[in-house]
Amino acid sequence: MQRMTRSEKIFKILAYVLLTIFALACIYPLIFTLSVTFSGKTEVNFSQVYLWPVNLQVDAFMEVINLKDYWIAYSNTVFFTFYGTIVCMFIAITGAYVLSKKRLMWGRGFNFLLVFTMWFNAGIIPTYQNFLRFGINNNRFGYLIALGFSAYNIILLRNYFSSVPYEIEEAATIDGANEFQLLTKIYLPMSKASIATVTMFYALNHWNSYAWPRLLLSGEYQPLQVMMRDYIQNQLQADGAASLPAAPFSIQSAMIICSIIPIVVVYPQLQKYFAAGVNVGGVKE
Repeated sequence: MQRMTRSEKIFKILAYVLLTIFALACIYPLIFTLSVTFSGKTEVNFSQVYLWPVNLQVDAFMEVINLKDYWIAYSNTVFFTFYGTIVCMFIAITGAYVLSKKRLMWGRGFNFLLVFTMWFNAGIIPTYQNFLRFGINNNRFGYLIALGFSAYNIILLRNYFSSVPYEIEEAATIDGANEFQLLTKIYLPMSKASIATVTMFYALNHWNSYAWPRLLLSGEYQPLQVMMRDYIQNQLQADGAASLPAAPFSIQSAMIICSIIPIVVVYPQLQKYFAAGVNVGGVKE
């Protein structure tokens, strides 16, 4: 085993120190949020919580569990994330497959138009007015279709599909495979890393989306992020907050903890695909 030089040892020590500091800086907000959630009302109101829970209580969680509007919004977010990801992936996979073909007539022009939408767009107000004209306001399925297009993710998948050797497709074509079979039997199995990456991108985007749901969805269709913002602004800041069993900040923290549980559970399962998916999909033209 080759011994490290003095400079290599110093670099390795500094790298570990910096990574440790960065990791602590990333994990501390989560620890602090958990501590505030389980701390007593007086301790939170007087800013006595720094790292560990003080005067351990579960009143904040119980308040969130009994909040009906929160779970209605939660179910809406699950709906938009699940079905929205399916719609987005269908558009992205089919679009990327077609655009990856060199035999596509006017393929360069279509690819240019796709990239053009990343450089220029009509803006929020004209886009919002178009959505209203098409009746997307408070229309769950219309909302999913209207926001189901992402040029960046289509390009990512297109580049990955382009990396599949043409000889494999040619052999399958000789054996009688049609376009649908080529896509489902060859391209999709060989592109698991990129597909998992793009799926997670879409899922995270739908789960955390706020701006467009705020403009297009209201009432019983509100997703979790919009509901949390309205509840924090209208309820926890009102005069009635003093009558709550827990501190407003604790209830807010409990909402946050409940909202990130699905992402914390799913994200590590797909993380192993990210590096391969982004690297292979991003280097090919």
